[in-house]
Amino acid sequence: MPQLSCQDLCLGYEGKAVVSDLTFGVCVGDYLCIVGENGSGKSTLMKTILKLMAPISGQVLTGDGLAANEIGYLPQQTAVQKDFPASVREVVRAGCLNRRGMRPFYNKSEKRIADDNMKKLGIDSIAKRCYRELSGGQQQRALLARALCATRKILLLDEPAAGLDPKASAEMYDLIMALNSGGTTIIMISHDIAASVKYASHILHIGSQSALFFGTKADYLGSEIGRIYAGLGGEGI
Repeated sequence: MPQLSCQDLCLGYEGKAVVSDLTFGVCVGDYLCIVGENGSGKSTLMKTILKLMAPISGQVLTGDGLAANEIGYLPQQTAVQKDFPASVREVVRAGCLNRRGMRPFYNKSEKRIADDNMKKLGIDSIAKRCYRELSGGQQQRALLARALCATRKILLLDEPAAGLDPKASAEMYDLIMALNSGGTTIIMISHDIAASVKYASHILHIGSQSALFFGTKADYLGSEIGRIYAGLGGEGI
């Protein structure tokens, strides 16, 4: 049974469709990369999965024990977010807000979850440092740790390596792969085709108005569109 499935989705704004006929499912432990041209609807799809916006038609369903509020999210950073005046520990603990509810303070369990995730991502030694003073790679690790505080079941990542130097990008992809190997389902938007076909188990390629491909990485590489974008040495779209 899919952990998350999208059925006959039509997405857009003010009734105007950006992409239609999206149907796919993600099972526990999958690593799905969503690729496509700018404006094809990738971020709109992610917002719909997160219930930040409603589809024009179709539905997003959760299964296999996944609740709608058990999805961790790592968005693209804005300039304002990069300059956020809080400690790394405060940023990471913010991922426990849904657990905390109306309580004014985090409990011991929530603090331990945050500490464990900082240690897992190698940032426990900088927990007291100001977030805005960190390198781009360190900031992304903090945000990934925050997303893990929401859940370890499934993570939605929007261009997690954007703006990072090659070394930090490789480290970020390795961290995500390690989380996936540990059982966390990954859904990631990426412009980096090389990284997508290196790490993903499945590819969803969205084109103008519709899905051009959904299936395993092996099938994608054997498909016409896969050969065009990945097989001929394309570095990204």
